Amino acid sequence: MTGIASDDLIVEGRIADVQAAILAGETSCTAVVEAYIERIETFDQASHMNAITFKQYDRAREYARLFDVSDARPPLFCTPILVKDNIDVAGIPTTAGSKMLIDNIPPDNAMIIDRLEAAGAIVLAKTNMAEWAFSPKRTESTTAGVTANAYNLDYTPAGSSGGTASGVASSFAIAGLGTDTGNSIRGPSSHLSLVGMRSTHGLISLDGIVPLVLGSDVVGPITRTVEDNARMLSVLVGDGADYTTALDIDGLKGARIGVVRELASVEDTDPQVLALFDVALEDMKKAGAIIVDPAPIPNIEEDLEASWGCRSFRKDVHKYLTQPGMHVKINDPMQAFEAGVYASYTKGAWEWFGKSGVDDPTRADGTPCGDLSQNEVRQRIRNHLLTALVDGQLDALIYPSWRYPPARLDRVEEDYKGDNSQLLAPPSGLPALTVPMGFTHEGLPAGIQFLGRTKGEADLYKLGYGYEQATHHRRPPSACCQPGTLTKARD
Repeated sequence: MTGIASDDLIVEGRIADVQAAILAGETSCTAVVEAYIERIETFDQASHMNAITFKQYDRAREYARLFDVSDARPPLFCTPILVKDNIDVAGIPTTAGSKMLIDNIPPDNAMIIDRLEAAGAIVLAKTNMAEWAFSPKRTESTTAGVTANAYNLDYTPAGSSGGTASGVASSFAIAGLGTDTGNSIRGPSSHLSLVGMRSTHGLISLDGIVPLVLGSDVVGPITRTVEDNARMLSVLVGDGADYTTALDIDGLKGARIGVVRELASVEDTDPQVLALFDVALEDMKKAGAIIVDPAPIPNIEEDLEASWGCRSFRKDVHKYLTQPGMHVKINDPMQAFEAGVYASYTKGAWEWFGKSGVDDPTRADGTPCGDLSQNEVRQRIRNHLLTALVDGQLDALIYPSWRYPPARLDRVEEDYKGDNSQLLAPPSGLPALTVPMGFTHEGLPAGIQFLGRTKGEADLYKLGYGYEQATHHRRPPSACCQPGTLTKARD
């Protein structure tokens, strides 16, 4: 029977599961795509989770039909995905969460979308995001409103890729794409019991993506499993990359892992998160890892307080808005602020990014700026982390992705704290992977983060997979998107 795709396959299904079912004749690509569309239509708006923005179901159905009548089996064949709304998908709007870009319908895909589609992925829909990717705290836009956390609809999914994270957690697709300037892949992934990879800065093309700060922006996969994350990243990187070869159920055996205790202190970590982290360390030891606690990191206290940000937002977005073929109302994002078209919570970000000292967006760099190699503070942080890894003969550094659980939506500003994802990987440009670590207050997820060497993504996947397989913390949300759960939705 190929006309249906069972809930057992669709909910929490992996890429390999879906592909195996299709190859065995148990289902079809069309049935798989229709099942994910049905989940979106049944649950997203009815639950008030509000993860999905723009849909392209007809195109998805056409791709599925082609797989059903073809023998082509590229590596991601029939992998339905969600795409953050700052990544160009031809024919549907790219708004970066701003109403001012509602008419921005790109004629071409971002390079990474071309790669994914060539590999067999099928884009179902765009997802909500924090406006202009400004917020690590929440996912709220002037195009679609507020997105809730799939595990408890009264809580935030973090930002800015919260739409992708809540959507993937709810099995609205097999996988998704987010972007990460300081937090925005790993933070939402941690809050939604997902796997999120911020790869080495510069490893993946940013063509066709609305930037926040190009010197720190990264695009990457958000998935339910480490294996699917590795499959997605292999395609995003291209050039023959295959990170699945690093996956090893005994990946922790003999590994030396250093604890960044400054990011997991008794004084500044929620007790339940800290307890989960301590259990994670014991689980790693049982799996054969050597835990160095604490890991000696040169100058770590000063580096954690260092100011390394860049105000290149206006200049970087101006480049995107003035590309050939663009048809948008503005050529400078500050025009949205001046027109009063912005969510109230972003006012502080607008004021910070607007303080570039010049009126010309083509020169609105601010200081310090430039890429990683030109920024002395970032180079210093990077060198200190690499020194710790090399001198300590460490395979990775670890810490909780957040030191506190997700904040309530009605108390985001008051309760937002403990965002570790901002502190090491973005300034250093080094790769970092978050993996589910368990659950805290009210069934809210927590994540653990592995940070590695330049282009050390394979090593991180090896460790992350070993930890995932030893613990199996991932479980689907019960607050949304299971039979009978809509009555639990927020009023």
